[in-house]
Amino acid sequence: MTLSSVSDIDASQPKHLADKYAIAGIGETAYLRGSNRTTRSMATEAISKAMADAGMKASDVDGMLSYSSGDSTFSPFIAGDLGIRLNFYMDVFGGGSSTEALIGIAIGVIEAGMCKTVAIFRSMNGFSQVRIGGTGARSAVPVKGDEMHSRAYGWQAAGQMFAPTFMRHMYDYGTTPEQVAMVKVTHSQHAARNPKAYYKTPVTVDDVLSSRFIVKPLHLLDCCVETDNANCLIITRAERARDHADRPQALIRSVVGRACKPRIDMHYQHGPISTVAGHYAKEILWPNAGLGPEDVDVTGAYDAFTFTSMLQLEDYGFCKKGEGGDYVSNGTIRLGGKRPNNTAGGHLCEGYTHGINMVIENVRQLRGEVDDTCPIGPDGKRIHTHDYSDSGTCRAVKDVNVTANLGWAMPGTGSAMVMVKG
Repeated sequence: MTLSSVSDIDASQPKHLADKYAIAGIGETAYLRGSNRTTRSMATEAISKAMADAGMKASDVDGMLSYSSGDSTFSPFIAGDLGIRLNFYMDVFGGGSSTEALIGIAIGVIEAGMCKTVAIFRSMNGFSQVRIGGTGARSAVPVKGDEMHSRAYGWQAAGQMFAPTFMRHMYDYGTTPEQVAMVKVTHSQHAARNPKAYYKTPVTVDDVLSSRFIVKPLHLLDCCVETDNANCLIITRAERARDHADRPQALIRSVVGRACKPRIDMHYQHGPISTVAGHYAKEILWPNAGLGPEDVDVTGAYDAFTFTSMLQLEDYGFCKKGEGGDYVSNGTIRLGGKRPNNTAGGHLCEGYTHGINMVIENVRQLRGEVDDTCPIGPDGKRIHTHDYSDSGTCRAVKDVNVTANLGWAMPGTGSAMVMVKG
């Protein structure tokens, strides 16, 4: 089933938690290549900013979740630094699909009465210390387990592991490098309007295709930037969020965490290889939301690579299977287009955070608090011009009511979330 409108939704699915929870606070550090800080220091800054944004103090937060790949600091240490006493905490292993999955867990533990408010953070020195590409100290780790198979084929870095899926999509559907390069081009145009983006200079299709190959079909500019940063989300009941901050809230309409293909270790053994986990996740996401892709105003599709955004947008039903190349290159995902994607620049340009910064951006879009370079009015609020021309500075999307975040870990695993303005 491809869900394309509200009429396709199975109304019998449970929706009892829809809009009951909100992302009450958001916080982030600068996106740098060389923070000269510990992950502990950056995490305390991001969580402090998120609490301030939510209008909360340390005593208002009693739960904490984090995720890492052995490159962060544990929750109870961070909580102690901030004067937070925890009733619940958990630190999980994982990267790109973790944000939305942990939001679902936060809702669950609050529903269970284990705590009232949960701070979710990701803190990483992804450039200066542990690089996801597998270089540096990580490259010297002994080969073991399933790696005995994958390393023999040269699959160590993410780009190497995902490349067969990307190549197969090009073979199956005639997707071209020029089409997919438009993801980078579009996100770079968005990042040019984002004061905190690491890469702010717009690029062209020729720039992408003339950059050196990393692993076919990925050029250097098809790959995300590696950065040092920390980010935080604060999750609580919607009424509690409103008690602390009087403004539009980003309400959580639906969430799906780490849905996967029948196999994820060798997902290509259960075809088709060009289909990703969003094909399965959408069967949870849209029925529980009571909405479909056509109802979404803004997307945040994980862009560790240009191809990952395209594949997710396709398999979550924003276009028909095989039409992803056209969808990302025909203007739909640009500011001013039908459904802008990664309006802060995403991982390709803003900074690499394993997905959490794309949720932060969609929260800002729903609130009408996008931190672009539009002028500030007498009341201290930005006057968004909605000028998306080449000379425009605005990245606030007009009349945003529904957003979707599509989190990626690998072709075989994904998470997602729908938020609405409330």
